[in-house]
Amino acid sequence: MEVESYSNVKNNLKFFMKKVKKEHKPIIITSKNNEENSVLMSKDEYDNLIENTYIRSSQANVKHIMKSWSQLKNAGVKKRRKD
Repeated sequence: MEVESYSNVKNNLKFFMKKVKKEHKPIIITSKNNEENSVLMSKDEYDNLIENTYIRSSQANVKHIMKSWSQLKNAGVKKRRKD
């Protein structure tokens, strides 16, 4: 994961915002006090992280998804092109 100083990100915030959006990779922002380090990521990546965390927080959800995935694989579903 890329690491950048707070000062560099502050001076080039727009650049780094575009970069995390384009590359889909978060950036660690370091400060003099390591306890204040942060992460910069795109909103899309953040939303995805939150959604996946919520879905995986329930064992019932995970079991349901795994069962559905297994049914799909065992059903022999094949993709076809629409002509």
